[in-house]
Amino acid sequence: MVEVKNLSKNYGDKHAVNNISFKVEKGEILGFLGPNGAGKSTTMNMLTGYISSTSGQILINGVDILEEPKKAKQYIGYLPEIPPLYTDMTVDAYLNFMYDLKKCKLPRKAHLNDVCTLCKISDVRKRVIKNLSKGYRQRVGLAQALINNPPVLILDEPTVGLDPNQIIEIRTLIKKLGKRHTVILSSHILPEIQAVCDRIIIINKGVVAADGTADEIAKSITNEHKMTLRIEGPTHTAADKAEITEALRKIDGVKYVRADMEREKGIYDYDVETDGKTDVRRRINALCSENGWNILMLQLSDLTLEDIFLKITMGENLGADASAQPEKPRINIVIDNGDAPDADDETDSDAPDAESAADEDTSAENAEKNNGGDE
Repeated sequence: MVEVKNLSKNYGDKHAVNNISFKVEKGEILGFLGPNGAGKSTTMNMLTGYISSTSGQILINGVDILEEPKKAKQYIGYLPEIPPLYTDMTVDAYLNFMYDLKKCKLPRKAHLNDVCTLCKISDVRKRVIKNLSKGYRQRVGLAQALINNPPVLILDEPTVGLDPNQIIEIRTLIKKLGKRHTVILSSHILPEIQAVCDRIIIINKGVVAADGTADEIAKSITNEHKMTLRIEGPTHTAADKAEITEALRKIDGVKYVRADMEREKGIYDYDVETDGKTDVRRRINALCSENGWNILMLQLSDLTLEDIFLKITMGENLGADASAQPEKPRINIVIDNGDAPDADDETDSDAPDAESAADEDTSAENAEKNNGGDE
């Protein structure tokens, strides 16, 4: 349904995207990841037809987006990170405007009712968009992407501004849409990608660095295993943490140790990664017994998507000299916090809107503000 062949984008001598290829089938939800400056946004802009490629080909439902851009864009429903909303319109006026702009042939009333029901915005259709909470505005943006029932959906940060319950609802909706659409989902919320997507592509330095399920990618880049230890030292001080960390690093088969948060006074969690060849649990048990340290928990775990992302995009060498190893780098990832609404949004989100009817009269005037409102 979406096929990318040898796609490149150059800015002078800089290769923003360098000869990437991938294919996304109908009924597949693809997670598209990459750090800042990796070429992810450039690729998304080329997929949606906002910028042209230097070389290569993008086929949307079999149509070349450069040769037949209007036809190709008819097959795309796009939700950018900042939804393309006309905030002086009511929700109903805006969706009708988008219906006309996309030259939708489906029965207007029934189709818009279905879209609003799917996105759970039926109760705010007469409200002015600028008076909606951030979460509701995001859902209105998703609704416009679904108008005309496009076979391909490209969603950039679709859960930004939503509370945890709404995030779960949108995840469920995306999974439902994935059964009859091709979905490309870009997000910095890595658990969201892992929970929703059938497949993941990680782009780094302009090339596809990884392509597959999280498990497949993890197996392809490392044989390492992770465990979390909770250890109580004898003095219940920070000196215990430093001594325990250093001792664990010296165990044969251990590649990485990081002391994590203090759970109780003098009791810390330790993230440990091993080479996957040696079962170090008995050695850890013997070490703690010799030193009078109490193991309160030992839990094995697989590499998370965050671990995989770090290894691929940051060139993380967890096998480096452990004695000189700094604490594990962290990236700023929002994990399902729902982005609390702004104070003014929260105040207005449920209040009745007395100006809705009056503002709806200005819809035609606002519709002329931009003739490129669709994808």
